[in-house]
Amino acid sequence: MYNCIMRIVSIPRIAALNPISWNALTTSSNPFIKHEFLSALEQSRCVAPASGWTPAHLVAMEDEQLLGAIPLYFKAHSWGEFVFDFAWAGAYERSGKAYYPKLIAAVPYTPATGPRLLVPPSPDAESITTALVSAARDLAIEQNASSFHCLFPTQEEAARLEASGYLIRHGCQYHWQNRDYRDFDHFLSSFSAEKRKKVKRERRRVREDGIAITVLDGAEVSPNLWQEFYRFYRGTATRKSGYAPLSLDFFQTVGRTMPESVVLVLAQYRGRYVAAALSFRSKDSLYGRYWGVSHDFHSLHFELCYYTGIEYCIKHSLQRFEPGAQGEHKISRGFLPTLTYSAHWLTEPVFHRAIQAFLAQEREQIRYHMAELSLHGPYKS
Repeated sequence: MYNCIMRIVSIPRIAALNPISWNALTTSSNPFIKHEFLSALEQSRCVAPASGWTPAHLVAMEDEQLLGAIPLYFKAHSWGEFVFDFAWAGAYERSGKAYYPKLIAAVPYTPATGPRLLVPPSPDAESITTALVSAARDLAIEQNASSFHCLFPTQEEAARLEASGYLIRHGCQYHWQNRDYRDFDHFLSSFSAEKRKKVKRERRRVREDGIAITVLDGAEVSPNLWQEFYRFYRGTATRKSGYAPLSLDFFQTVGRTMPESVVLVLAQYRGRYVAAALSFRSKDSLYGRYWGVSHDFHSLHFELCYYTGIEYCIKHSLQRFEPGAQGEHKISRGFLPTLTYSAHWLTEPVFHRAIQAFLAQEREQIRYHMAELSLHGPYKS
Protein backbone atom coordinates (compact mmCIF):
# COMPACT_ATOMS: atom_id res chain seq x y z
CA MET A 1 0.00 0.00 0.00
CA TYR A 2 1.30 3.45 -0.90
CA ASN A 3 2.19 5.23 2.34
CA CYS A 4 3.07 8.72 1.11
CA ILE A 5 0.60 11.45 0.22
CA MET A 6 -0.40 10.80 -3.37
CA ARG A 7 -2.89 12.77 -5.40
CA ILE A 8 -4.37 11.90 -8.77
CA VAL A 9 -5.31 14.72 -11.11
CA SER A 10 -6.56 15.09 -14.69
CA ILE A 11 -4.29 17.12 -16.98
CA PRO A 12 -5.84 18.68 -20.11
CA ARG A 13 -2.52 19.23 -21.91
CA ILE A 14 0.43 16.86 -21.89
CA ALA A 15 2.69 19.87 -22.50
CA ALA A 16 2.05 20.75 -18.84
CA LEU A 17 4.03 17.64 -17.83
CA ASN A 18 7.79 17.33 -17.89
CA PRO A 19 8.82 15.23 -20.93
CA ILE A 20 11.69 13.52 -19.11
CA SER A 21 9.46 12.58 -16.18
CA TRP A 22 6.72 11.25 -18.48
CA ASN A 23 9.10 9.16 -20.60
CA ALA A 24 10.69 7.72 -17.44
CA LEU A 25 7.35 6.16 -16.42
CA THR A 26 7.91 3.15 -18.67
CA THR A 27 10.89 1.02 -19.61
CA SER A 28 9.32 0.45 -23.03
CA SER A 29 10.84 2.21 -26.03
CA ASN A 30 7.47 2.22 -27.81
CA PRO A 31 7.54 5.48 -29.80
CA PHE A 32 3.81 6.25 -29.60
CA ILE A 33 3.62 6.57 -25.83
CA LYS A 34 6.47 9.09 -25.76
CA HIS A 35 5.73 12.61 -24.57
CA GLU A 36 7.05 13.93 -27.90
CA PHE A 37 4.51 11.94 -29.96
CA LEU A 38 1.48 12.70 -27.79
CA SER A 39 2.48 16.34 -27.47
CA ALA A 40 2.85 16.69 -31.26
CA LEU A 41 -0.73 15.45 -31.69
CA GLU A 42 -2.01 18.10 -29.31
CA GLN A 43 0.20 20.98 -30.44
CA SER A 44 -0.78 20.43 -34.08
CA ARG A 45 -4.47 20.41 -33.05
CA CYS A 46 -4.94 16.95 -34.57
CA VAL A 47 -6.09 15.95 -31.09
CA ALA A 48 -8.43 18.58 -29.65
CA PRO A 49 -12.11 18.95 -28.71
CA ALA A 50 -12.83 20.17 -32.25
CA SER A 51 -11.61 16.81 -33.62
CA GLY A 52 -13.60 14.81 -31.08
CA TRP A 53 -10.59 14.08 -28.86
CA THR A 54 -10.43 15.95 -25.53
CA PRO A 55 -7.25 15.15 -23.55
CA ALA A 56 -7.75 14.32 -19.87
CA HIS A 57 -4.54 12.55 -18.92
CA LEU A 58 -4.59 11.03 -15.42
CA VAL A 59 -1.41 11.41 -13.42
CA ALA A 60 -0.43 10.27 -9.95
CA MET A 61 1.71 12.83 -8.12
CA GLU A 62 3.58 13.11 -4.86
CA ASP A 63 4.47 16.77 -4.40
CA GLU A 64 5.99 17.55 -7.83
CA GLN A 65 7.13 13.98 -8.55
CA LEU A 66 5.29 12.07 -11.27
CA LEU A 67 4.56 8.55 -10.01
CA GLY A 68 2.38 7.19 -12.81
CA ALA A 69 -0.01 8.14 -15.61
CA ILE A 70 -2.63 6.96 -18.09
CA PRO A 71 -2.98 8.77 -21.46
CA LEU A 72 -6.71 9.54 -21.50
CA TYR A 73 -9.18 11.19 -23.86
CA PHE A 74 -12.87 11.92 -23.81
CA LYS A 75 -14.30 10.96 -27.18
CA ALA A 76 -17.28 12.43 -29.00
CA HIS A 77 -17.21 9.63 -31.62
CA SER A 78 -15.46 6.31 -32.27
CA TRP A 79 -13.32 7.23 -35.28
CA GLY A 80 -9.55 6.88 -35.17
CA GLU A 81 -9.57 4.08 -32.57
CA PHE A 82 -9.54 0.83 -34.62
CA VAL A 83 -11.48 -1.07 -31.94
CA PHE A 84 -14.92 -0.80 -33.45
CA ASP A 85 -17.82 -0.20 -31.08
CA PHE A 86 -20.29 1.53 -33.41
CA ALA A 87 -22.84 -1.24 -32.75
CA TRP A 88 -22.56 -0.56 -29.03
CA ALA A 89 -23.21 3.13 -29.64
CA GLY A 90 -26.23 2.23 -31.75
CA ALA A 91 -27.65 0.04 -28.97
CA TYR A 92 -27.29 2.91 -26.51
CA GLU A 93 -29.03 5.29 -28.90
CA ARG A 94 -31.93 2.89 -29.46
CA SER A 95 -32.39 2.61 -25.69
CA GLY A 96 -32.58 6.39 -25.37
CA LYS A 97 -29.18 6.73 -23.71
CA ALA A 98 -26.04 8.58 -24.80
CA TYR A 99 -22.94 6.56 -25.59
CA TYR A 100 -20.82 9.68 -26.09
CA PRO A 101 -18.84 11.02 -24.45
CA LYS A 102 -16.83 7.97 -23.54
CA LEU A 103 -13.39 7.83 -21.93
CA ILE A 104 -10.51 5.97 -23.55
CA ALA A 105 -6.91 5.16 -22.68
CA ALA A 106 -5.22 5.05 -26.06
CA VAL A 107 -2.83 6.60 -28.54
CA PRO A 108 -4.98 8.53 -31.03
CA TYR A 109 -5.11 7.18 -34.60
CA THR A 110 -2.62 4.45 -33.68
CA PRO A 111 -3.66 0.76 -33.58
CA ALA A 112 -0.35 -0.44 -32.14
CA THR A 113 0.03 -2.42 -28.93
CA GLY A 114 1.96 -0.64 -26.20
CA PRO A 115 1.88 0.32 -22.53
CA ARG A 116 -1.16 2.24 -21.32
CA LEU A 117 -0.77 2.00 -17.52
CA LEU A 118 2.45 3.95 -17.12
CA VAL A 119 3.90 3.11 -13.71
CA PRO A 120 7.62 2.36 -13.32
CA PRO A 121 8.75 -0.69 -11.32
CA SER A 122 8.80 -0.01 -7.59
CA PRO A 123 7.49 -1.58 -4.36
CA ASP A 124 4.45 0.71 -4.70
CA ALA A 125 3.77 0.10 -8.41
CA GLU A 126 0.74 -2.13 -7.79
CA SER A 127 -1.01 0.32 -5.47
CA ILE A 128 -0.29 3.27 -7.80
CA THR A 129 -1.68 1.34 -10.78
CA THR A 130 -4.78 0.36 -8.81
CA ALA A 131 -5.36 3.97 -7.81
CA LEU A 132 -5.03 5.19 -11.42
CA VAL A 133 -7.40 2.55 -12.81
CA SER A 134 -9.95 3.33 -10.09
CA ALA A 135 -9.60 7.05 -10.76
CA ALA A 136 -10.28 6.51 -14.46
CA ARG A 137 -13.59 4.85 -13.63
CA ASP A 138 -14.45 7.65 -11.23
CA LEU A 139 -13.63 10.26 -13.86
CA ALA A 140 -15.93 8.55 -16.37
CA ILE A 141 -18.77 8.62 -13.84
CA GLU A 142 -18.14 12.21 -12.77
CA GLN A 143 -18.20 13.45 -16.37
CA ASN A 144 -21.29 11.41 -17.32
CA ALA A 145 -19.35 9.24 -19.75
CA SER A 146 -20.95 5.97 -20.74
CA SER A 147 -17.81 3.90 -20.40
CA PHE A 148 -14.06 3.58 -20.03
CA HIS A 149 -12.01 1.72 -22.63
CA CYS A 150 -8.32 0.81 -22.76
CA LEU A 151 -7.24 0.20 -26.36
CA PHE A 152 -4.27 -1.92 -27.47
CA PRO A 153 -2.74 -2.45 -24.03
CA THR A 154 -0.05 -5.07 -23.55
CA GLN A 155 -1.14 -8.61 -22.76
CA GLU A 156 0.01 -8.15 -19.16
CA GLU A 157 -2.02 -4.96 -18.80
CA ALA A 158 -5.08 -6.65 -20.28
CA ALA A 159 -4.79 -9.42 -17.68
CA ARG A 160 -4.40 -6.79 -14.96
CA LEU A 161 -7.55 -4.99 -16.10
CA GLU A 162 -9.53 -8.21 -16.45
CA ALA A 163 -8.71 -9.02 -12.82
CA SER A 164 -10.18 -5.59 -11.94
CA GLY A 165 -13.52 -6.39 -13.58
CA TYR A 166 -12.93 -5.10 -17.11
CA LEU A 167 -14.27 -6.94 -20.15
CA ILE A 168 -11.50 -8.12 -22.47
CA ARG A 169 -11.94 -7.95 -26.21
CA HIS A 170 -9.66 -9.73 -28.65
CA GLY A 171 -8.61 -8.46 -32.06
CA CYS A 172 -6.38 -9.81 -34.80
CA GLN A 173 -3.49 -8.17 -36.57
CA TYR A 174 -0.70 -9.59 -38.74
CA HIS A 175 2.86 -9.30 -37.44
CA TRP A 176 6.27 -10.41 -38.70
CA GLN A 177 8.82 -12.04 -36.40
CA ASN A 178 12.56 -12.01 -37.02
CA ARG A 179 13.87 -15.58 -36.78
CA ASP A 180 17.51 -14.49 -36.89
CA TYR A 181 17.42 -13.95 -40.64
CA ARG A 182 20.73 -12.97 -42.24
CA ASP A 183 19.12 -11.12 -45.15
CA PHE A 184 15.93 -11.04 -47.22
CA ASP A 185 16.90 -14.11 -49.25
CA HIS A 186 17.44 -16.05 -46.04
CA PHE A 187 13.96 -14.98 -44.95
CA LEU A 188 12.46 -16.10 -48.27
CA SER A 189 14.21 -19.46 -47.98
CA SER A 190 11.75 -20.28 -45.18
CA PHE A 191 8.83 -19.95 -47.65
CA SER A 192 7.26 -22.64 -49.75
CA ALA A 193 8.41 -22.52 -53.36
CA GLU A 194 5.13 -21.09 -54.65
CA LYS A 195 4.94 -18.27 -52.08
CA ARG A 196 8.65 -17.47 -52.49
CA LYS A 197 8.21 -17.16 -56.25
CA LYS A 198 5.28 -14.77 -55.79
CA VAL A 199 7.26 -12.41 -53.54
CA LYS A 200 10.23 -12.39 -55.89
CA ARG A 201 7.93 -11.60 -58.80
CA GLU A 202 6.36 -8.67 -56.96
CA ARG A 203 9.74 -7.20 -56.07
CA ARG A 204 10.98 -7.72 -59.62
CA ARG A 205 7.99 -5.84 -61.05
CA VAL A 206 8.94 -2.75 -59.04
CA ARG A 207 12.54 -2.86 -60.31
CA GLU A 208 11.41 -3.43 -63.89
CA ASP A 209 9.23 -0.32 -63.68
CA GLY A 210 12.41 1.64 -62.98
CA ILE A 211 11.42 2.69 -59.47
CA ALA A 212 14.20 3.63 -57.03
CA ILE A 213 13.66 3.12 -53.31
CA THR A 214 15.30 5.29 -50.62
CA VAL A 215 15.14 4.69 -46.85
CA LEU A 216 15.75 7.67 -44.56
CA ASP A 217 15.80 8.15 -40.81
CA GLY A 218 14.17 11.19 -39.24
CA ALA A 219 17.31 13.32 -39.19
CA GLU A 220 17.64 12.91 -42.97
CA VAL A 221 14.11 14.04 -43.82
CA SER A 222 14.13 17.65 -44.99
CA PRO A 223 11.10 19.98 -44.81
CA ASN A 224 10.63 19.51 -48.55
CA LEU A 225 10.57 15.72 -48.18
CA TRP A 226 7.97 15.99 -45.41
CA GLN A 227 5.85 18.01 -47.84
CA GLU A 228 6.29 15.30 -50.48
CA PHE A 229 5.27 12.61 -47.99
CA TYR A 230 2.28 14.63 -46.79
CA ARG A 231 1.03 15.07 -50.33
CA PHE A 232 0.91 11.28 -50.73
CA TYR A 233 -0.52 10.65 -47.27
CA ARG A 234 -3.25 13.27 -47.61
CA GLY A 235 -4.28 12.09 -51.06
CA THR A 236 -4.57 8.44 -50.02
CA ALA A 237 -6.27 9.19 -46.69
CA THR A 238 -8.81 11.46 -48.37
CA ARG A 239 -9.63 8.87 -51.02
CA LYS A 240 -10.12 6.13 -48.41
CA SER A 241 -11.98 7.95 -45.63
CA GLY A 242 -12.82 11.42 -46.91
CA TYR A 243 -10.37 13.29 -44.71
CA ALA A 244 -6.79 13.23 -43.43
CA PRO A 245 -6.77 13.43 -39.60
CA LEU A 246 -3.08 14.29 -39.28
CA SER A 247 -1.48 17.53 -40.44
CA LEU A 248 1.84 18.40 -42.05
CA ASP A 249 2.72 20.24 -38.85
CA PHE A 250 2.30 17.02 -36.85
CA PHE A 251 4.64 15.05 -39.11
CA GLN A 252 7.26 17.79 -39.21
CA THR A 253 7.10 18.07 -35.42
CA VAL A 254 7.71 14.35 -34.75
CA GLY A 255 10.47 14.41 -37.35
CA ARG A 256 12.13 17.20 -35.43
CA THR A 257 11.50 16.06 -31.84
CA MET A 258 11.95 12.28 -32.17
CA PRO A 259 14.03 11.69 -35.34
CA GLU A 260 15.50 8.48 -33.92
CA SER A 261 12.03 6.90 -34.13
CA VAL A 262 11.21 7.90 -37.73
CA VAL A 263 11.77 5.69 -40.81
CA LEU A 264 10.62 7.17 -44.14
CA VAL A 265 10.66 5.13 -47.36
CA LEU A 266 10.42 7.07 -50.64
CA ALA A 267 9.88 5.82 -54.18
CA GLN A 268 11.13 7.73 -57.23
CA TYR A 269 10.10 7.23 -60.85
CA ARG A 270 11.91 9.11 -63.61
CA GLY A 271 13.37 11.52 -61.07
CA ARG A 272 10.07 12.32 -59.35
CA TYR A 273 8.74 11.07 -56.04
CA VAL A 274 5.66 8.93 -56.62
CA ALA A 275 5.05 7.22 -53.26
CA ALA A 276 6.10 7.16 -49.61
CA ALA A 277 5.61 5.04 -46.49
CA LEU A 278 6.20 6.24 -42.95
CA SER A 279 7.08 3.91 -40.10
CA PHE A 280 8.19 4.40 -36.52
CA ARG A 281 10.65 2.22 -34.65
CA SER A 282 11.51 1.28 -31.09
CA LYS A 283 14.61 -0.54 -29.90
CA ASP A 284 13.24 -3.87 -31.09
CA SER A 285 10.22 -3.23 -33.34
CA LEU A 286 9.11 -1.44 -36.49
CA TYR A 287 5.58 -0.05 -36.81
CA GLY A 288 4.21 0.69 -40.26
CA ARG A 289 1.79 3.60 -40.08
CA TYR A 290 1.04 5.73 -43.17
CA TRP A 291 1.48 5.39 -46.90
CA GLY A 292 0.50 7.24 -50.04
CA VAL A 293 1.01 7.03 -53.80
CA SER A 294 0.34 9.33 -56.75
CA HIS A 295 0.20 6.71 -59.54
CA ASP A 296 -0.83 3.08 -59.81
CA PHE A 297 2.33 0.94 -59.91
CA HIS A 298 2.16 -2.83 -59.73
CA SER A 299 3.23 -4.21 -56.30
CA LEU A 300 4.64 -0.88 -55.10
CA HIS A 301 2.47 -0.96 -51.98
CA PHE A 302 3.87 -4.38 -51.03
CA GLU A 303 7.43 -3.19 -51.64
CA LEU A 304 7.23 0.03 -49.64
CA CYS A 305 4.98 -1.14 -46.80
CA TYR A 306 6.14 -4.74 -46.32
CA TYR A 307 9.30 -5.93 -48.06
CA THR A 308 11.45 -2.85 -47.49
CA GLY A 309 10.33 -2.84 -43.84
CA ILE A 310 11.32 -6.49 -43.41
CA GLU A 311 14.72 -5.75 -44.93
CA TYR A 312 15.09 -2.81 -42.54
CA CYS A 313 14.27 -5.03 -39.55
CA ILE A 314 16.80 -7.66 -40.59
CA LYS A 315 19.51 -5.07 -41.21
CA HIS A 316 18.93 -3.34 -37.85
CA SER A 317 18.25 -6.53 -35.82
CA LEU A 318 14.68 -5.55 -34.98
CA GLN A 319 12.64 -8.49 -33.74
CA ARG A 320 9.12 -7.56 -34.82
CA PHE A 321 7.35 -5.67 -37.60
CA GLU A 322 3.75 -4.52 -37.11
CA PRO A 323 2.62 -3.13 -40.48
CA GLY A 324 -0.74 -1.78 -39.27
CA ALA A 325 -4.30 -2.94 -38.72
CA GLN A 326 -6.26 -5.43 -40.82
CA GLY A 327 -5.26 -6.99 -44.15
CA GLU A 328 -5.35 -10.77 -44.60
CA HIS A 329 -3.23 -10.34 -47.73
CA LYS A 330 -0.27 -9.84 -45.38
CA ILE A 331 -0.29 -13.53 -44.41
CA SER A 332 1.15 -14.80 -47.71
CA ARG A 333 3.94 -12.23 -47.31
CA GLY A 334 5.16 -13.47 -43.93
CA PHE A 335 2.92 -11.66 -41.43
CA LEU A 336 1.06 -14.10 -39.21
CA PRO A 337 -2.16 -13.67 -37.17
CA THR A 338 -1.46 -12.15 -33.76
CA LEU A 339 -3.88 -11.39 -30.93
CA THR A 340 -4.45 -7.82 -29.81
CA TYR A 341 -6.38 -6.70 -26.74
CA SER A 342 -8.70 -4.04 -25.45
CA ALA A 343 -10.44 -3.65 -22.07
CA HIS A 344 -13.91 -2.19 -21.47
CA TRP A 345 -16.01 -1.08 -18.53
CA LEU A 346 -19.52 0.34 -18.93
CA THR A 347 -21.29 2.39 -16.31
CA GLU A 348 -24.71 0.85 -17.11
CA PRO A 349 -24.79 -2.70 -15.62
CA VAL A 350 -27.32 -3.98 -18.16
CA PHE A 351 -25.10 -2.95 -21.08
CA HIS A 352 -22.00 -4.23 -19.29
CA ARG A 353 -23.58 -7.69 -19.01
CA ALA A 354 -24.87 -7.68 -22.59
CA ILE A 355 -21.47 -6.75 -24.01
CA GLN A 356 -19.82 -9.34 -21.76
CA ALA A 357 -21.92 -12.05 -23.42
CA PHE A 358 -21.19 -10.67 -26.89
CA LEU A 359 -17.43 -10.58 -26.27
CA ALA A 360 -17.38 -14.19 -25.08
CA GLN A 361 -18.85 -15.28 -28.43
CA GLU A 362 -16.61 -12.92 -30.40
CA ARG A 363 -13.45 -14.26 -28.75
CA GLU A 364 -14.38 -17.81 -29.80
CA GLN A 365 -14.95 -16.66 -33.38
CA ILE A 366 -11.61 -14.84 -33.46
CA ARG A 367 -9.73 -17.87 -32.11
CA TYR A 368 -11.30 -20.06 -34.78
CA HIS A 369 -10.62 -17.48 -37.49
CA MET A 370 -6.96 -17.12 -36.49
CA ALA A 371 -6.49 -20.89 -36.45
CA GLU A 372 -7.90 -21.09 -39.98
CA LEU A 373 -5.74 -18.22 -41.21
CA SER A 374 -2.60 -19.76 -39.74
CA LEU A 375 -3.03 -22.72 -42.08
CA HIS A 376 -2.44 -20.41 -45.05
CA GLY A 377 0.92 -19.00 -43.97
CA PRO A 378 3.79 -19.04 -46.47
CA TYR A 379 6.31 -20.88 -44.31
CA LYS A 380 7.43 -24.42 -45.00
CA SER A 381 6.64 -25.53 -41.46
